[in-house]
Amino acid sequence: MGPHCDSLPLAFELPPLPVMATSSDVTQVLLPIGGLVGREVDLDAFLQTLMDRIAVTMQADRGTLWLLDPARGELFSRAAHLPEVSQIRVKLGQGVAGYVAERGEPVNMPNPRGESRFFADIDRMTGYRTSTILAVPLRDSGGALYGVLQVLNRRGGERFTDDDVERLMAIAVQVSHALQSTSLYQELQRAKEQPHAPVGYFFNRIIGESEPLKVIYRLIQKAAPTDATVLLRGESGCGKELFARAVHVNGPRRDKPFVKVDCAALPASLIENELFGHEKGAFTGADHRVPGKFEAADGGTVFIDEIGELPLPVQGKLLRVLQDREFERVGGTQTLKVDVRIVAATNRDLVKMVGEGKFREDLYYRIKVVELVLPPLRERGAEDIERLTRHFVAASAKRHRLPMPRLSAAALERLKRYRWPGNVRELENCIESAVVLSEGEILEEHLPLPKVVSALPAAMPLGDVVVLEGTGELLPLAEVEKRHILRVLDSVKGNRTAAAKVLQIGRNTLGRKLKEYGIADEG
Repeated sequence: MGPHCDSLPLAFELPPLPVMATSSDVTQVLLPIGGLVGREVDLDAFLQTLMDRIAVTMQADRGTLWLLDPARGELFSRAAHLPEVSQIRVKLGQGVAGYVAERGEPVNMPNPRGESRFFADIDRMTGYRTSTILAVPLRDSGGALYGVLQVLNRRGGERFTDDDVERLMAIAVQVSHALQSTSLYQELQRAKEQPHAPVGYFFNRIIGESEPLKVIYRLIQKAAPTDATVLLRGESGCGKELFARAVHVNGPRRDKPFVKVDCAALPASLIENELFGHEKGAFTGADHRVPGKFEAADGGTVFIDEIGELPLPVQGKLLRVLQDREFERVGGTQTLKVDVRIVAATNRDLVKMVGEGKFREDLYYRIKVVELVLPPLRERGAEDIERLTRHFVAASAKRHRLPMPRLSAAALERLKRYRWPGNVRELENCIESAVVLSEGEILEEHLPLPKVVSALPAAMPLGDVVVLEGTGELLPLAEVEKRHILRVLDSVKGNRTAAAKVLQIGRNTLGRKLKEYGIADEG
């Protein structure tokens, strides 16, 4: 399913459950778990720890969390005491868990031998001997069944009692409440609504399980528990902020602030003030002291997005923070100490900028302690594109209060062939537009994508070139971008702030692109 951690960070260990807990006790103890899952800790580790706790509470030898796979009509073990095998699947109606999932009612089986509902093949597969079983349904807030909670072999050779049934039902309510706040539940719901789509893996709300992403997941799991500075590199639209948050929430600072500074969205003259704050009287209009982002994030993480846009003088102050964890506010003389972790991101070539004297070499080496190069969407494969597409279809329909449309095979194939120069952000905007314009089914004509020429040679990957509508002219993507930006600027009468908003990029980024096109900045 995805990366797995052996245990939860110490800060997320659950308090011990009473050995002889009543239903009320269990409810009170388990209520806080929703908050833990909401912080996006590693779900594999969290769920395994949760099953450990449930087994102890129920005085059971083993426990299993089964979840429903709607595409196959099966249950699969998502968290379980199964040292013998990695996962078990059973069909609806097969075994005790399958029976509970099919009938929607609890089963308390004091002696499984000779029971038609008992699936003995699992014991033969694992070598484990099941003597008593208790299983209850797992339902969402709407009453729909999406899993089963099961415990095996009450310790001491005793049977599970009616009180145990009530206790496990109470636990199931609280477990379900917590799971519904996670991306795991969102994925199950999407799979239910789109049963023929691949069931993907969510890593801290990042959708995808392609090999390039799995490499990033593993690196994050290694780097996150430390305080190492992380540099995220990748094209615009790759979701760098999501990965930065994953570093934060899987580390020791998860309970402290995560503060973002977007250098591309701020005028160069304001970036220093934004980061470090200012003292009263530091400049005209500074009538009181204002703390900066570093102070606001004390104890937590500062995410510096588009660090390549940082002015050289501010780069020096940032280097001091990285080296000595100290700075002065703008207009101040008092040296302030700060305890923050820094995660930076850029889509620019910092090595080239160092060579051109636009980025400090010493700062570059300070921020790339751990460097993560995020793959563009076109390198993540067709299955990740499909997973993201179906997720965005469901999310857009919900956002605009529309019935969720079907996705035609032709439209899906077109999406898979396109090269996505704007990456995940472009795909999301494309799908939102298609959902709004479609009437029950998303067709290829609803996708706001450049048209392609059918006569292109078969060996040429579609999407590498773009055809200008009405002319059949083949253009490089960079030229298409330039013409589109100029067209947007013309439509807003040259207002660069308005154009940047339409293009969904920072004003500084727009200015930089115009300079690349040889168009002088007119302010």
